[in-house]
Amino acid sequence: MTNQDIATALRRLETVLARRPEMGMHPDVPALARWQGGTRVEVCHESGARLHTDLPVELGGSGEQVTPGWLLRAGLAACAVTRLAMSAAGAGIELAALEVEVASQSDLRGLLGLADGAGKPPSAGPQQLTLVLRLSAPGVPAERLRALAEDSQRLSPVSCALQEPVPIDLRIEVLGG
Repeated sequence: MTNQDIATALRRLETVLARRPEMGMHPDVPALARWQGGTRVEVCHESGARLHTDLPVELGGSGEQVTPGWLLRAGLAACAVTRLAMSAAGAGIELAALEVEVASQSDLRGLLGLADGAGKPPSAGPQQLTLVLRLSAPGVPAERLRALAEDSQRLSPVSCALQEPVPIDLRIEVLGG
C-alpha cells in the first residue's frame, strides 16, 4: 500500500466512525496458545499463522525459539512502527527510513517468586522498557518528525496497553479426561 492508500483508508474510517461511533468498539482476534511439552508453546492466529516460543536453556527451555517476553517487545516495536507509518501517511510525509528498537530489563526473581532484599518478590514483568524510534524523511524538519513520533505513540494500541492498566478477566476451565 502506498502512503496515499493508507491516508485514504484512514480518512474513510474516520468518516464512518464520526457517523457511527459504536462501530469503533470491536472484539480483537484472539490468540490461542497450546503447550507443546517442556517450555515450548505454539500460538495460533485465526488466519492460520503460527508462532513458537520457548525459554532459554538456563530456565529449562531449549533456547531455540523466541521467548514470550521477546514477543511482547516485538509487538510493541511492530505496533510503534505501524502507528508511526500511519501518522506519516496521514500527514503526507514520505518516510525514507523507519525502525524501532525495544529493550527491557527484568528481574528473574519475579518469574521464580523469589524475594528481593526487602522480602517481597519483584514483578515478573519488565521493570523498564526503552523504546527507540529512528526515522528520516527528506525535507522534513527534525522537530516535525519528533512531534509526529511522539503523537503517534500516544495512539499506539500496544504502547497504551503497556502504560495504562488493562483489567484481565481470568477464567479457568478445567478440562476433563
